[in-house]
Amino acid sequence: MPLYWRTGQRRNALEKERSIPTFITHAIVGAAAVKTLYPADRSRLLIAAAMITAMLPDADVLGFPLGVEYGDFFGHRGFFHSIFFALVVAVLCVQVVFRGPGRFSREWRNCALFFFAVGATHGLLDALTDGGLGIALLSPFDRTRYFFPWTPIPVSPIGLADFLSAWGLHVLAWEAALVWLPAFAVVAACMLIRRSASAR
Repeated sequence: MPLYWRTGQRRNALEKERSIPTFITHAIVGAAAVKTLYPADRSRLLIAAAMITAMLPDADVLGFPLGVEYGDFFGHRGFFHSIFFALVVAVLCVQVVFRGPGRFSREWRNCALFFFAVGATHGLLDALTDGGLGIALLSPFDRTRYFFPWTPIPVSPIGLADFLSAWGLHVLAWEAALVWLPAFAVVAACMLIRRSASAR
């Protein structure tokens, strides 16, 4: 089974051209990552930064009213959904959040790696959706739009009216089952493991 489908091919049109997983799901993934890897850190800045990092790639939809086409380099699911962009955002984000002993220290690198992983989850989750164009994961080096062979997540409509429609609620239900619950389960499991270890 091929790993990807090239630009211009859609898995499922769903009568909509512009579609995404909901921003809520990306935010939940970012928050869950903080609670899993930085459970003792109650910094609102860290949680907010992780949630924004996870959601940020979808800011590319602002290009639609400016005439940026879906399949363009800076179009939706294009460069801003790439692994390279996640790396750039991670380096910038760690400059704001990190309060450790020094730049490029072990703690700094771990923090940068954390934000990189959080940012990269956006494109990877989008590649699991069943509609729209694929994700330019390797941009700017390769503009191919990728999907995973398995695409269980229904795409969410862009726009508040459509998001609150039956389609939007259907998508939320699927995302809750496929992403939210597993994320909460991982956080809960890590909390139980830590409590068990501290009780010994």
